[in-house]
Amino acid sequence: MEINHHNPPTLHHNPAFTQVVTVKGSSTLVFISGQNAVDATGKIVGDNLAEQTAQALRNVIAALETVNATPRNVVRLAIYLVQGHDARDAFGAARLVWGAHPTAIIVLIVVALANPRFLVEIEATAAVEI
Repeated sequence: MEINHHNPPTLHHNPAFTQVVTVKGSSTLVFISGQNAVDATGKIVGDNLAEQTAQALRNVIAALETVNATPRNVVRLAIYLVQGHDARDAFGAARLVWGAHPTAIIVLIVVALANPRFLVEIEATAAVEI
């Protein structure tokens, strides 16, 4: 299996994400459900967007590990941010936890999430070799 990241010269290049991701070869797609800033006991971790983003990404990474995957296997992230928060705080935290693994992303600004204390929710799609 081969995962390739493409940034066409006709589209804006940003180190935080990739414009196009392709997967070649035999792979299994993995869908990680929306992860919030909760620990293993269900306690909310953090009261600001940076802290909650870091925890949500740690949860995505933990979910990936259950199928022997890493952030390098992720081909798309969907990030839901509660309106009124600066997305740059989330991106700053993401660089620290996620590392240099830009992938295709969509960032959606929403009115609220399932728990009113949640500020971010992140879902992931990954491809792992069969």
